[in-house]
Amino acid sequence: MTTSGETSAQWKTTIIVSSTLQNHDTYRLLSAQQHRIRFSDSVVTGAFIFPSSGTAFLLVDPQDFPEHFEELGLIEQMEKFVQVHRNCFLLLHAPFNGKKEMHILTLIQNRFFSSNLRIIPVRNNAETVKGMLKIAKATSKPHVDSIRDRMSRAQAHIIETSPVWEMLRDLL
Repeated sequence: MTTSGETSAQWKTTIIVSSTLQNHDTYRLLSAQQHRIRFSDSVVTGAFIFPSSGTAFLLVDPQDFPEHFEELGLIEQMEKFVQVHRNCFLLLHAPFNGKKEMHILTLIQNRFFSSNLRIIPVRNNAETVKGMLKIAKATSKPHVDSIRDRMSRAQAHIIETSPVWEMLRDLL
């Protein structure tokens, strides 16, 4: 028996994973949960793509960056990732307790501020997998339809019971 917090482990989906992550712990964790993993050399290095939900995740570890990480072509890699994927997330894997990590986070946030890239700091591989699965599940059919339906019902309930809405109706 599983708790509601473990529902993402019961959900199974196909994930396209960058071939560079074949020996990474996140791949092993996803595989252990029996997700269908397809490796690809044609996706951006470090990418996880969930076709059923249209979401893509790029795993980046600031510990691997040299002092001037712009020289690695990482910004260009991120730009390509953002251009290809409409619903994309950057998983920044670091403890975020050092100046270097905070500096890198600030640079990336400033560079991609107006883009559709959402930055998620993650501390470990288990947190990375849990976050990816929750987002991918919530944005895939039929789950997204269920969430939209519940949100619509909640909105209707708020409108029906709100004293502010009652006052506005009385004014009209």
